Amino acid sequence: MEMRKFNDVAYFQVGIARKYMRRHNLTPLQFVERDKQYRILHFLEIGYEPFHLTGDEGVLDELDEIVAEQQTASSEGVRL
Repeated sequence: MEMRKFNDVAYFQVGIARKYMRRHNLTPLQFVERDKQYRILHFLEIGYEPFHLTGDEGVLDELDEIVAEQQTASSEGVRL
């Protein structure tokens, strides 16, 4: 990945992570644990192109859906 795009993606991830923590009242450590489980930062990286045009609230809503789907699959014994 070229350096400029890498920087853009990293800046985007940090901004959304902060807003996600605020939305869910998480500490940074709690966010890291949730990220390990649900790969939130990974989804922000692979979805950067459409996400950065969506608007923060739309991205946060999408992340909530992704996490909820993974929680449901996990409770049913399915690995995504």
